[in-house]
Amino acid sequence: MTTFTKQKLTFDQFLEQCPEEGFYELVNGEIVEVRSTRNHDDVADFMADSFKDEIKRLNLNYVVKNTAVIKTITAEGVEQGRKPDISVIDKDIWRSNRTAYSALEESIQLAVEVTSTNWEDDYIDKLDEYQRLGIKEYWIVDYLAIGLREYLGNPKVPTVFVFVLDSNGRYQRHQFRGAERIISPTFPELTLTAEQILTA
Repeated sequence: MTTFTKQKLTFDQFLEQCPEEGFYELVNGEIVEVRSTRNHDDVADFMADSFKDEIKRLNLNYVVKNTAVIKTITAEGVEQGRKPDISVIDKDIWRSNRTAYSALEESIQLAVEVTSTNWEDDYIDKLDEYQRLGIKEYWIVDYLAIGLREYLGNPKVPTVFVFVLDSNGRYQRHQFRGAERIISPTFPELTLTAEQILTA
């Protein structure tokens, strides 16, 4: 019996080989298509629009993208290519090479993941990788309440989690439900409640 081991892709190889149509991530050396429901997209679009409004209102030096792929590294040293549902990126970093594809190796200001069937990636893998990269703020929007009971309670309740990097480079978790106003270091004047996001 002959066993063939498929060559694991690096981040650069992923960028070269990634199909042009659709959305993809590099996960454990393989190209994985990322698909979403309309409900998922509605939640992500509502937040992206809210962030853009806040950036315009306060003249902040950020751009909001849903196409950016970010190079992360696992605890085992494996290169990953993650595509957050929303990326809030320093405008100067984004525009430093405008002819490049929308792939970044630098940390970004804020990443948002809206949970779906691959929720474990958001709560475990991406949480670790984004913390390791130094993304200052990371949101998990669990509108389906499909994550772990240790996070969501019992019974599970739809929740917005905001992880903020502390001075030791570790995420501190804050949770928001119902009519609670989201507290965001990136957007301190944001007036959104958890319910507005979770039911968008």
